[in-house]
Amino acid sequence: MSILLSNFIEGIATVLRIGLTLYMYIIIAHAILSWVNPDPYNPIVRLINQITEPVLFRIRKYIPTNLGGIDVAPLIALLIIIFLQNFLVRTLFQIARQMG
Repeated sequence: MSILLSNFIEGIATVLRIGLTLYMYIIIAHAILSWVNPDPYNPIVRLINQITEPVLFRIRKYIPTNLGGIDVAPLIALLIIIFLQNFLVRTLFQIARQMG
């Protein structure tokens, strides 16, 4: 039973790590696209905005992120993702190792 739970927690940690890394790249793409003013009707641009705006909106809602015309919400989101990867994912891997 302990091995099953250990593998389950390790699987959750792996999926979470991959998901957070993928989301980090999407946020970086969003930030780069904001510099070049792309076609807002492009399906890829719309998808990236639909994926990132809910998180960035919440950050902008609680933290003033417009510093001299520069939106730092993507930077704050990246720092949160890095924190989650280094704290939550690493902790889940350590729990799985201790159980197994």
